[in-house]
Amino acid sequence: MNTPLPPAEELALIDRELAQLDARRLYLLGRRDWLLRLLLQPGSGPAPVRWGPAVSAGPAGPAKEASAPSAQNVLLTLGAVLLAVAALAFTLVSWGSMGIAGRSAVLAAVTAAALAAPVLLLRRGLRSTAESVAAVGLLLTVLDAYALHAVGMPDVDGTGYAAGAAAVLAAAWAGYGSGLRTLRLPLPAAVLAAQFALPLAALAARPGPQALGWALLATAALDAALALRVRWVAIPAAVTAAGALLIGVAQSWSAGSAAAAVAPAALLLAGAALGVAAAWREPRASAAALVGDLAAVAGLGGVARPVLDPAWTVLVHLLLALPLLAAVRVPALPAAVRRGSARAGAVVACLAALSAGAAAATALAARLRVLGEVWAQTTPDRDPYAPGAAVTLILLIAAGAGWWTARALSRPEPTVVAVVLAWAGLFTAPMLFGFPVVAVFAAQLVVVAAVGVLALRSSGRGVRIAAAVCAAVGAASVSLGALDGRTATFAVWGLLGAGCAAGAAYGAAPRPVRSGAAVCAVGYATGLLVAVGAVSDLAVVWWALPVLAVPALAAALGPRLGEVRLPVEIAAAVAGVLALGLSAGRAGTLALVLALAGVVCAGAAVRPERRVLGWAAGALLAAATWVRLAEAGVSAPEAYTLPVTVPALVVGLLRRRRDPQASSWTAYGPGLAATLVPSLLAAWGDPGWMRPLLLGAAALAVTLVGARWRLQAPLLLGGAVLAAVAVHELAPYVVQVAGALPRWVPPALAGLLLLAVGATYERRLRDARRLRAAIGRLR
Repeated sequence: MNTPLPPAEELALIDRELAQLDARRLYLLGRRDWLLRLLLQPGSGPAPVRWGPAVSAGPAGPAKEASAPSAQNVLLTLGAVLLAVAALAFTLVSWGSMGIAGRSAVLAAVTAAALAAPVLLLRRGLRSTAESVAAVGLLLTVLDAYALHAVGMPDVDGTGYAAGAAAVLAAAWAGYGSGLRTLRLPLPAAVLAAQFALPLAALAARPGPQALGWALLATAALDAALALRVRWVAIPAAVTAAGALLIGVAQSWSAGSAAAAVAPAALLLAGAALGVAAAWREPRASAAALVGDLAAVAGLGGVARPVLDPAWTVLVHLLLALPLLAAVRVPALPAAVRRGSARAGAVVACLAALSAGAAAATALAARLRVLGEVWAQTTPDRDPYAPGAAVTLILLIAAGAGWWTARALSRPEPTVVAVVLAWAGLFTAPMLFGFPVVAVFAAQLVVVAAVGVLALRSSGRGVRIAAAVCAAVGAASVSLGALDGRTATFAVWGLLGAGCAAGAAYGAAPRPVRSGAAVCAVGYATGLLVAVGAVSDLAVVWWALPVLAVPALAAALGPRLGEVRLPVEIAAAVAGVLALGLSAGRAGTLALVLALAGVVCAGAAVRPERRVLGWAAGALLAAATWVRLAEAGVSAPEAYTLPVTVPALVVGLLRRRRDPQASSWTAYGPGLAATLVPSLLAAWGDPGWMRPLLLGAAALAVTLVGARWRLQAPLLLGGAVLAAVAVHELAPYVVQVAGALPRWVPPALAGLLLLAVGATYERRLRDARRLRAAIGRLR
């Protein structure tokens, strides 16, 4: 039966129609009785047609807030609850006021009536009422059991009696539910009562977690057998099995010796057998095999835990999990068992790899202490971080398992994980085994070279990225460790730089990998040149001179760098900025470095594709000049700038005449900036009034010329300098006025300004766009 309505809406519609049919039937029965009585009266003639209040068949009248079945269920539930409360009150409160005969008679009669009533109710079709009454009857049987123990067998052990009562009640409720199959409550209640029989009996016979665990596991086995026919019984089976396994794991972890861990291991192995058996019979129970295999690994590994170090214990668990990974290639096993076992092996392998990875990361992070003693006088013969060889074995075995899984499943993800784990194991192995420092550096350089080659030659994107990241992390780690000694620094950094340069030159590699290698090569070259400066015992400011060789070499090579030209030039520019920073401690050296950097940029700007560097060259050379003049104590920069500005403006004017499309920034910008910018800096440090006045007048003239001839460079440069001079001149008065005003005035003015701007926001945006368009139309 197909219907466009959702199930909930269709069910509500059916309930409403059934209620309307019941009402219509009652009305017709009443009408029929009235007509019969009318016809049986003596002397009755044709009676006028008289209809009572009609019952509409449509959904007329106010909408009902609850359907008839819902109201019925609520009433029945409340009735059952009230009866149950009354029964409890009778048993607990009024029990002692009656004799033994009266007590037995009352309970027996009430229980028999409550259990027999559903039979009659079901015959009349009152199923919901029968369910409620049956629930009361089941509760009364529990009260009967309690009363029997309280009066008839008070000396019997309570736990043992509860176990027997649970078993008897479970059997009785199961039989009752089998006899009245229409009732849905007795059978689930019987299953629930049966969950307590064996655990309570075990606690009564031998108190302790081991007996309880075995009882829970036996109960879970019975539930699993029943779940093959009644599917919902799998829920209590899973709960009781989980309780048994938790007890086994807790006992295994707390065992003080291998002998003490044998009993918990037996419990866990039995639970594992149950889980695998369930998955063997049920195709959808792969989770049972997963949990069971994990329990088996925990049990067998728990036997070795008391006699091994933690790292070796993890290794034992990993070795136990390897056969589970191999189950995915055994076709004789059911699919659920294969999936569950493989996932269990993967979980154990991942946990073991995480544990070993944390230890390896700790060893690598310990190298950060080198930053506190760079180029120490003595270098240790052995690496001090050696927690054991188990970590290396775990990482390598996990890597092998990942590679095998990738081959078995034809998936790339396990291969990526295998690459990372193999690198971590091989890279940290020399440190973890406690090799001498020289051997550690040699082995780690080999590992870095290997993953670097893999990143260059691998065809898989994920493997390539993982190998590149591992190579970068390994290079950074070994470079950091090499700072412990001068010889190690030059040897390690030189080899890494050469390797990165070779990788950048390998044309068959992907461009991103080659670009990264090229940037690393530039970085190592810069570091080596800084180290050369440090070895020479020169002042820090002179270290900048060898560093400038990096951008000079990048500019000289230029197009020969091919695809990696841009990243190399960017890295070389960063090296140039480092050189400027190193030379900033002395004005003379800074001027020299600025001049040399300007020469490098000018040499690179010779090539047509790097013309933009000409601006950088001009700026650097001008900065070098002004640094030198500032060092000489020059107080009148105009004497040096005007002789440059005038010819530059003449040259710009001639160029504009030859090429009217030339930009005003190209023609007049350098000449104007050569005088305006230094004069502005001098004016801001001049306490007099003559220089700001002359500079302001000159800037005003330049601004007017730019506005008159519609030239962008004079207009913007002159306007900016004029505004800066005005701010400089007004600043003392603004400060004085601000100091005289109350403190609440500036925030109030700021608030008014924000309100005004917000009120005219759209219009101001339109004006700003017009201004930008007007400036853009200038030449």
